[in-house]
Amino acid sequence: MSIEREIKLALPATQHDDVARFFTQRTGRDGTTIALANVYFDTPDLQLAKAKSALRLRRTPDQWLQTYKTVGQSTAGLHSRFEWEMPVAGDKLDIDAMLTACGDEDARRALKNAAADLIALFRTDFARVFWNIEHDGAKIEAALDLGEVSAEVDGDKRKATISEVELELKSGDESALSTLSAELRGAFPDLEPDDISKAQRGYRLRAAQ
Repeated sequence: MSIEREIKLALPATQHDDVARFFTQRTGRDGTTIALANVYFDTPDLQLAKAKSALRLRRTPDQWLQTYKTVGQSTAGLHSRFEWEMPVAGDKLDIDAMLTACGDEDARRALKNAAADLIALFRTDFARVFWNIEHDGAKIEAALDLGEVSAEVDGDKRKATISEVELELKSGDESALSTLSAELRGAFPDLEPDDISKAQRGYRLRAAQ
């Protein structure tokens, strides 16, 4: 079990390249670009969402990963939540392995109760460009995500844009996230703190009338 700490900023798509140049100039190297395809699962009556959890299967260029998160807390763009992540053999969840790994009793109970009825609810597909940054003695992954969240509800295909910056703390003091975020927002005043996760975007897309 780990605690994921990151600051998420809504990024105008027109500034994506400018922010990429900011990180390239700051680190002295181009970012690494990867494609990420993700499917989120829940029961038809949204048991995991009601338990404030999210379950995801992700395809990366190298492997498949399954991830289980609690919603945690989100304030002024800073997200703090429990996260369990592990590789899986292919495009199929391994619920037994996740139940074994899950270190929070409430989260484990919610997943166990939902396991038999899980279905794919929505997708997020995006390109991620990322840089590893050392800032104030901390190690931070800075990522630009550009793509879409999509869902099909009663034959209605719905889509919404994903365009955001994520600053994720890998090691060191959490305060480094805030100071790097302040530096970035000073250079790009249009960036705004975003308390909505990609999973929450998917649930909202499905619920939209």
